[in-house]
Amino acid sequence: MAKTGFCDSKPLLDLHKKADERRAPLRTWSNACGPIDRWQPVEVEESRMAPVKMEPERRWERRLSAQTSDGIIMGFHEDSLTSSADGCVEEPVLLYPHGLQGLHSLQALVPSLLRHEVETALEKLDLIWDRGCAWDVFLDMIRTQTRNPLPNADLPRHFTDSTRSVLVDWLIQVHEMMHFQEETLYLAIHLLNRSLREIKVTTVNLQLLGMVCLFLAAKKEECLLPEVSGLCYLMDHTYTKHQLLRMERKVLLGLKFDLSYCPPLLFLLLLASVARCSAKLVWMARYLLELSLLEGQCVVFLPMQLAGAALCVARQVLQEPPTPGGDAAWCLASSVHVGSESAMLRIMHILANAAAKAHSRETCATFIKFSSPETMHVSRHPGLKNDAGLLGVCT
Repeated sequence: MAKTGFCDSKPLLDLHKKADERRAPLRTWSNACGPIDRWQPVEVEESRMAPVKMEPERRWERRLSAQTSDGIIMGFHEDSLTSSADGCVEEPVLLYPHGLQGLHSLQALVPSLLRHEVETALEKLDLIWDRGCAWDVFLDMIRTQTRNPLPNADLPRHFTDSTRSVLVDWLIQVHEMMHFQEETLYLAIHLLNRSLREIKVTTVNLQLLGMVCLFLAAKKEECLLPEVSGLCYLMDHTYTKHQLLRMERKVLLGLKFDLSYCPPLLFLLLLASVARCSAKLVWMARYLLELSLLEGQCVVFLPMQLAGAALCVARQVLQEPPTPGGDAAWCLASSVHVGSESAMLRIMHILANAAAKAHSRETCATFIKFSSPETMHVSRHPGLKNDAGLLGVCT
């Protein structure tokens, strides 16, 4: 892999010259997933939404992802139990693994309360144009995360998890230097994971593939883009502009021009807003979530599962004192089931292990990134360095 010389390189372009041209964070999803008729007059919208209000309350609960063994269930319901492979009935796990007293009394209120909180959270995150379509946007996020799943974490035989981690760490550095949105990074790594399995790439062109995936993600998420020559400069001119554009066409054809993806960061911020999480807890969860990009084992899990596990580990690490209504809000956010308990615990162990070793790894771009004052120094939290204690929390 070519040396890039981040410390000596000059910035290619200033993406902040026109601040008013940059979109607010997390707005692209609403542009892509909003209803087609959202620009209709108000009276037409009201007449269209009228029959929806007459539907039974339980209609909002739906099961998705029939291809996976762990179904995703929205909300509480008396029959919301899944059967495991051995025929035993297994209750879906909540984001708060230890449960909460008085949970049963809230079951009847969860559907309407959760819908209201989700709509409010989407509005706060600036993900919707009209609150009337907020629930449809949320359901579309749930559906989209099940598209293009990776059946296993196996890489082509000439690649290793270590090689992939080095490439992802380098992409995190490039992403940070280019001042791209966070969604761009998650989409780029998702495209990279798919491309490694869909197209034939040699080890010599692995860095080129990573840069192309970041370039494609930027085209989908960013308002301002770097020049192709600038991307070649970042790769120390190891590859030419013609090679980069040819690889871009190869990736698009291999992925059949399907670049859709709902990143786990969206689910994390949404659930954190519903659960009334503190700023430090959100930064800790974001740090753990970004560490998951380096872990090849995490590619098989759904974005919502990764977001829920990151919030669980962050909450256990910080051990913040309870606040008025905080447990009830966390319980409400936990009513979004994210899979079986075994899958959740497995993700939590992976994240805890990655966080405990992050400071001593060579691929430490994420650790350095989240050690700044802007991120409240969460990567240097003493609770993350105790390997045995941190993993013990997740058992």
